[in-house]
Amino acid sequence: MQAANPRRGYILGLTAYIIWGLFPIYFKAIASVPAVEIIVHRVLWSALFGALLLTVWKHPGWWRELRDNPKRLAILALSGTLIAANWLTYVWSVNNGRMLEASLGYYINPLVNVLLGMLILGERLRRMQWLAVILAAVGVAQQVWQVGSLPWVSLMLALSFGFYGLIRKQAPVKALPGLVVETWMLVPIALGWLLLHPEASSAHAAFWSSSEAWWLVAAGPITLIPLVCFNAAARDLPYTTLGFLQYLAPTLVLLQAVLLFGEHLSSSTLLAFMFIWAGLAVYSVDAWFSLRGRR
Repeated sequence: MQAANPRRGYILGLTAYIIWGLFPIYFKAIASVPAVEIIVHRVLWSALFGALLLTVWKHPGWWRELRDNPKRLAILALSGTLIAANWLTYVWSVNNGRMLEASLGYYINPLVNVLLGMLILGERLRRMQWLAVILAAVGVAQQVWQVGSLPWVSLMLALSFGFYGLIRKQAPVKALPGLVVETWMLVPIALGWLLLHPEASSAHAAFWSSSEAWWLVAAGPITLIPLVCFNAAARDLPYTTLGFLQYLAPTLVLLQAVLLFGEHLSSSTLLAFMFIWAGLAVYSVDAWFSLRGRR
């Protein structure tokens, strides 16, 4: 098994979360296409793009290993189901005006990762890391208080992606082949949706001469590249560290909402961000001291 490389893990993790953080710009470009239809094309074009990528980025014997180990296929079926549930929950929240809960899910997710890392992987936190977790948890609790009820959408998003990352971290399958198999397992569902919805805009030939068609095709690489980076980073970094890197994506979303799309940043939301950023600062200082100690 390939040895862990923390430097590579940080680069890949940052790449994944920066791309995810810039997703609002992409979705604004295809706002005229219904959200469910976008997800269907994310599956189809990700499957195609992934298969093409496998022909260039060679992984000798990957299919034989999966064929000879049905248990690994079952693991990928489970992780594929989790990522599909994550996407569908997000789509539902968008279509039903519950974006606040969806946003909160991205802040709960890193805490779920930290919890899973401790409870299942046996990872241990140092004192400064515990302080970072507490500060971030206070920030998330502030957001939960603002929602005013149990945010089941947030919990679904956080838990589905948290367990997805945990499964892929432990699965003895390389990042790209695993993702290709996951997406191809979802292809029949996506095709079934298109067959059951002949009125969908992308089901008409005229649609494919529009700019939205090219944006939908781009959903393949835009979806697959950060997932490949995330899965590779999960093998090189402690899951708790990967969890804290995730705060980068919702922070980028916040900056775009305020600076590009003119959304109002309330004082309560700002307070939550202050706690979260304080936790990130403490965690970063601890990581820096830890790396210095190893050197």
